[in-house]
Amino acid sequence: MRVLVITGMSGSGKSEAARALEDVGFFCVDNLPVPLLGRFVDLVAKAEEASRVALVIDVRGGEFLAGCAAAFKEIRSADHILEIIFFDATDEVLIRRFSETRRRHPLNSEDLRAGLVEERHLLAGLRGEANQVVDTSAQTVHELRRRLRQQYATRDSHVRVSLLSFGFKYGPPAEADLVLDVRFLPNPYFVEELRPLTGIDSRVSSYVCEKSEFAEFMERLLALLLLVLPLYQREGKAYLTIAIGCTGGRHRSVATVEALRRRLEKDHPRLAVRHRDMERT
Repeated sequence: MRVLVITGMSGSGKSEAARALEDVGFFCVDNLPVPLLGRFVDLVAKAEEASRVALVIDVRGGEFLAGCAAAFKEIRSADHILEIIFFDATDEVLIRRFSETRRRHPLNSEDLRAGLVEERHLLAGLRGEANQVVDTSAQTVHELRRRLRQQYATRDSHVRVSLLSFGFKYGPPAEADLVLDVRFLPNPYFVEELRPLTGIDSRVSSYVCEKSEFAEFMERLLALLLLVLPLYQREGKAYLTIAIGCTGGRHRSVATVEALRRRLEKDHPRLAVRHRDMERT
């Protein structure tokens, strides 16, 4: 099992790192007492709950920090792959971050600079054992998360795409990231034999999708998604909901979502589709 230890200075980005790693499939635990590390890793490994674990260890561990070397030796002796990342930043940057968030330093809430000096002293051993030291002084939260995703993401870390049809008469969906309006297409509602049907029906689908304007719309929409999906993934977006609306949410939007599903599902096998208002009358 791969065991990643996240450690470093308070305010250097450890919490953001843990969240980023959790997003790419790590089982993350924050501030687990050092004497329990080996036992916890063995427990997870035997239960086959996870193949990758991230443990946040820092100065909050107090006197238990002295046992880190022994705990790491125990984990390695059990044939687990152990990697230690030490996050750091300059004192000036850390002081500014504490000031902006109004957090108290875990060692000295009265004299922040003195607390940082003491913290560096207590964490010197962990820094010396680290496989890599990451200086976040000039990094934004988004850059840090992107770096970790690029380094540790698996193939299953792509943006999860959801397609949602809806009717504007019932209001746009709150969960939508992209909203598209297909009310410019001819409306099957005004065709008597199509009115009681929905966009799932092949007759409605043919009526909507065989129009020349629909073909051009779909071509441009696919080009847009080809551009933005990798960019959303780069920025760390886990879910993207594309909402397509028509007047009532029964005909044009449903047919469009189903047509888009057929074009996307090969590259996005976990594509989710929902027709919010299709059954409304």
